[in-house]
Amino acid sequence: MAFPKHRLAASVAVFNEHNEILLVKNWKRGWEFPGGYVENGESIQEAAIREVKEEAGIEIHIIKLCGVIQDIKNSRCTVLFLGTPIRGKVTCGDDALDAGFFSIEDALQMVKWKTYKERIQKCLNETEHPFFIES
Repeated sequence: MAFPKHRLAASVAVFNEHNEILLVKNWKRGWEFPGGYVENGESIQEAAIREVKEEAGIEIHIIKLCGVIQDIKNSRCTVLFLGTPIRGKVTCGDDALDAGFFSIEDALQMVKWKTYKERIQKCLNETEHPFFIES
């Protein structure tokens, strides 16, 4: 029997003290949460923290788990967290074209992919945490 191949990703909704959300601009998808794939030997939380550092230049603290999104067709699971900045200045890294903190209203206008807008809304609604979505 062949073992299935699944990809595991981590993504973080990082909010600063002004209740602004961190977005990074991807060359293909446009504005989104920072995040990416978990590497071998790395915990999901470690991956989330690393991805924010790589894409936006800041260190964060994970506050809590928001939920999990399973993309069945593409064999991918994304774990979403809430985080807060603890150190550093936002600068775009090698994996991003731009990065910054934006108001929720502006962020929802800037994010063009429907699924990424829905992720922002789900992470904002703490009464639904933790959520699990299969698509």
